[in-house]
Order: sequence, then C-alpha cells, then structure tokens
Amino acid sequence: MSIIELFWPALVGGIAVALAAGPLGSLLVWRRLAYFGDSLAHAALLGVGLGLLTALPVGPLVAVVCVAVALVLSQLLARRGLASDTLLAILAYGFLSLGLIAISLNHGQRVDVMAYLFGDLLNILPADLPGLIAGAAVVLGLLAWRWRALVACAINEELAAVDGLPVARLRLLLLVLLALAIAGAMRVVGVLLITALLIIPAAAARQLARSPEQMAVFASLLGVLAVAGGLGASLVYDTPVGPAVVVSACLLFAAMGLVGKWRRLV
Repeated sequence: MSIIELFWPALVGGIAVALAAGPLGSLLVWRRLAYFGDSLAHAALLGVGLGLLTALPVGPLVAVVCVAVALVLSQLLARRGLASDTLLAILAYGFLSLGLIAISLNHGQRVDVMAYLFGDLLNILPADLPGLIAGAAVVLGLLAWRWRALVACAINEELAAVDGLPVARLRLLLLVLLALAIAGAMRVVGVLLITALLIIPAAAARQLARSPEQMAVFASLLGVLAVAGGLGASLVYDTPVGPAVVVSACLLFAAMGLVGKWRRLV
C-alpha cells in the first residue's frame, strides 16, 4: 500500500471527526463539561469490551453504551449535589477499568488495546468513511438545528430556563451528541485522548473568537489542522498518530495564545 493510499482515508476520516468536534467542544468549554467528556470517553472502552465478549459489532455497541451513559450523566447533571468532579472522576475510571477487564476476558482473539486507548487513525479504510462522514453530518445538523438554544443554555442555564427553553432536553441532546461524536472519534485518537481533541481546539479558538459562531468555526478549523499536523508528523517521524494529533492541537493552542496577546497589544 502506498503512502497516499494509507494517508487519504485517515485524513478524510480525521477531518470529519474534527469538524463535528469543533462546535461540540465549544459547547463543552462554555459549560465546563470536560469531565463529562472524559466519563463518556472512558465508557467507550466498556462498549469495546462488551462487543468483543458478545461478538456484536463493536462500533454500534460503543455508540449504544455511550448514549446509555450519557442518559445517566444527564440525570447526574440535573442533581447538582451529585454532579461533582469527584463523582465524575470515579465514574470515568470505573468505566475504563470495566472496559479493560471486559477486554481481558476475551480469550478468543488477540486485541490491540493500545489502538483503542490511543487511536489507530492510519488503519481507517475507505469503507469506513461513509459511516464517519454520516455520523459527523448528523451531529453537525442537530447542532445547527438547536444551536442558539444550546448556546443560551451553555452560557446561563438558569436564564435560559426563565426564557422558556427546555433546558433538560437540551442538556440531554448535548450529551447524546457528545456520545455519538466520541464513538466516532475513538478511531482517531483513542478513548484516553478523545476529550483533548474536543477541548483543546475549542480552547484555542476561544482566544481569538468574538462570537459563539466564530468560536465553533475556528475550533473546527484548528481541529482539522491538528489532525493534518498529527498525521504528517506520524508519517515523517514514525510517531503514534493519536498522541501526535493531540500534541499538534497543543501547539496550536500555544500559537493562538500568542496571537491573542498580540491582538490585545495592538
């Protein structure tokens, strides 16, 4: 297989995930829900383990598990006394450990756990792209449909409730979309680094954007650049792709910080 044949499906799949992660990550940054992203990401590994144990398709099962966990987390978020960082950390590491145990119980086939933990973007095949692109399109379409309401809830949930917005349903919609995005992004950066792909480009875009829409667009573009940069570094220096994508995103975050400081000075 030539470099081009290896590179282009990975690039297209990574771009699809990054485009959906941009606006979704922006909402997470505004709502300070990074810990919820971690919990859902770690639950994805449980879906992998259950899929291997039951011989069911791993991808759809990961999506089902993530959505089910999103429903539980939505209820925890509604109960402010329970939705603490400590509880979410316990859930995140509990799901991660259960997933690893489920994978270890699968004695019928050899499993590359590192690929699930840190991603395996270069193993994306052209046949995988329609599903990734369709999933990204669904997430982006639903975000566009309720964008204004989601932004209002992210900025001030109490004020949004006073204005008559269905806050509980919007919260659930956000977490379900997050679950679907994580199920797709697992192939790109793995369950341990998914939240980084969601949060870092959005945090970088926040330093430049002057409106929610600008931040969402900038976050998507920076995510695309991070994916391209990570793939390029992986091909040139033979580094793991998932971590390379995250390091690329971190470098972009630092660069956007410098640009933001320069803009404020001038």
